[in-house]
Amino acid sequence: MKKLAISAMLLSVLGLTSCDVFELDNYEEPGETIHGAVIDAATGDSLQTDQGSEGIRVRMTQLDYSDNADHNPDFYCMPDGSFRNTKVFEGMYNVRVDGPFIPIVRENEAGVPLADNTQDVKVSGSTEVIFRVMPFLRVEFVGYPTVSNGQIAAKVKVTRGVSRDEFRKLIEPMGNYDEKYPNVTDVQLFVSYSSSVGYRARDERWSSSIEYDGDSFDSLLDTPVTIRSAKGIAIPSGRHVWVRAAARINYDTPAGSGTRRWNYSKPMEVMIP
Repeated sequence: MKKLAISAMLLSVLGLTSCDVFELDNYEEPGETIHGAVIDAATGDSLQTDQGSEGIRVRMTQLDYSDNADHNPDFYCMPDGSFRNTKVFEGMYNVRVDGPFIPIVRENEAGVPLADNTQDVKVSGSTEVIFRVMPFLRVEFVGYPTVSNGQIAAKVKVTRGVSRDEFRKLIEPMGNYDEKYPNVTDVQLFVSYSSSVGYRARDERWSSSIEYDGDSFDSLLDTPVTIRSAKGIAIPSGRHVWVRAAARINYDTPAGSGTRRWNYSKPMEVMIP
C-alpha cells in the first residue's frame, strides 16, 4: 500500500510539473505588424536601398517590457525603402532607422543628444511608421541603357541630397569630423536576373564599378556618367536582366560601424538582343 501511495504521489507531481512546462511553452507567437517606409524628405520618394545588411536597418526596442530592455532583432528594408515585420508583440516601442542618410540619432562626443528623430509608437494590430530623412545622394538612370555585344552601357546621374556645407553642419558636432566624409567614392552598376538587383542580389560576371579618389567626383555631380557592365563574359542574347545603379560617400552609418551604405536608383529591366 505504501508503494502504491508513493507511486501515486510521484505521478501527481510529474503531472503538475508537465502541466507547468506545457504552460511555459504555450505562449502565443507574436502576431502584430509594424510596417512603413523611409522617404526622402525633400522629394517624397521612397529611398531605394539594398535588401540586406548593407541596406536600411530597422531597430526596435520595447519600452514597456523593462527599464533596460535590449533592442529586438534588427531587420532591413526592402529594395524600395518599405519595411514590414509581422511577428511583433503588442506594446510600446522606440523605432529607429539607419542608412545612407543623415543619422536620425546624433550625439556629441560626451554623449549629449544633438538630435533624436526616432519614433515611439504603440504597436497593436497593423501599425504604420513613416520616416522622412535626408539622403546623402540621389542616383538615377538617364534614358534607357543600351546593349552592344552582350554588354550594357548606362548613363547614371548622381546628385547630392545634402550639400557639403549642410553635411558638415549636421555631422561635425558629433566629433572627429573628416573633410573626406562627403566624398563620393564609387559608382556601381549591379546586374542580375532578379528584380531585387543590388549588392546582395548581383551577378558578379556582369556587375561593375568605377572608383574615385578624393573629391574627384565633385566635377561629375549632376552630370550623366557612363558605366558599362563588366567585360569578358557577354550577357546571353534573348535574356531579360535587371540593372540598378548605386553610389556612396566616405561615411559609415551608424557612425563607427564600418558599413558605408549605397544610395540606389530604381531598378530597370533590360532586354539583351
